[in-house]
Amino acid sequence: MDTRYIVIFDGVCNFCNGAVNFIIARDPEKRFAFVPVQSKLARELMSNHGIEQGSEAGVDTLVLIKEGRCYLRTDAVLEITRDLDGFWWLLNVFRILPRAFRDWFYRAFARRRYRLFGKRTQGRVLSPDEKDRFPGDGT
Repeated sequence: MDTRYIVIFDGVCNFCNGAVNFIIARDPEKRFAFVPVQSKLARELMSNHGIEQGSEAGVDTLVLIKEGRCYLRTDAVLEITRDLDGFWWLLNVFRILPRAFRDWFYRAFARRRYRLFGKRTQGRVLSPDEKDRFPGDGT
């Protein structure tokens, strides 16, 4: 794996794919790479960082692996905003709130994301420009 920051996301979630598009549009230096949670590579990466799917993290959990550290849910979201172009880093003011409080809202939204935004029947189809941002074989 390369030295980019790895975002593990739900590859069939429309909202999650929209979030990936949002990050790509604000990451001209291509610091972030993306791996669908449904892939073998995601399972390996999570296992290497001591995260077992289904216990600590599931398909509804955004994971960020950055410089050897692993971030989950709102910690991942806030850490991602630190590296985006623009003033998105200002959202880190929400770190003053307890993680359990932030993550309660995150989980409540995650449980409803398919109902609100829909679900794809297959994973993301990559454009030629995106192929280098999505390492692995996609399985």
